[in-house]
Amino acid sequence: MATDTQPIVVAPYDPAWQAHALALATELRSALAPLPVHIEHIGSTAIPGMAAKPVLDLQITVTDLAEAERAFDQPLAARGFRRSPYQRDHVPAGLDDDPARWAKRLWLRRGHADADCNLHVRLLGSPNERLALLFRDWFRAHPEAVPAYAHFKTVLAGAVGDLDTYADVKDPVVDLVITVANSWATEAGWSPHSNSA
Repeated sequence: MATDTQPIVVAPYDPAWQAHALALATELRSALAPLPVHIEHIGSTAIPGMAAKPVLDLQITVTDLAEAERAFDQPLAARGFRRSPYQRDHVPAGLDDDPARWAKRLWLRRGHADADCNLHVRLLGSPNERLALLFRDWFRAHPEAVPAYAHFKTVLAGAVGDLDTYADVKDPVVDLVITVANSWATEAGWSPHSNSA
């Protein structure tokens, strides 16, 4: 697969990201009905105060990925999205898990009049659906950790020349966050969708 060599921009937190994500989620909920079980704003743009690439991440939870792939292609294409060849998420280091459990579908929108977006479609109850929500909610519950992670991403973006390397270096740091977040989830009684937004 060709490497994405576009410059990596990590921008200061923009409070408008939340409103843009909510508006897009509302539009997609209507356009893709009845298949989405949940549509949620995830990733760094969903964490108050977090510097991020100015690209929204939305997660659509479904009960059948193949059905969603067939049904979503046309309405998403009409809204400027193109399907990515990526069909699986990174399995956290040290986790002995079947990579097939981390399946997903991904659509990307860039250079559109509305917000740029990564649209992650994942299975209800899957480990990658849970990880995306836990990552967001742990940082929301621990704002004191936001500056350090934001600084790491800003430095990393300036040190590497492509998005693939940026993701490869960032994945193990996300794994570290999730290790801590899993303990917090147990102690706090957290569950996926308990803080949906």
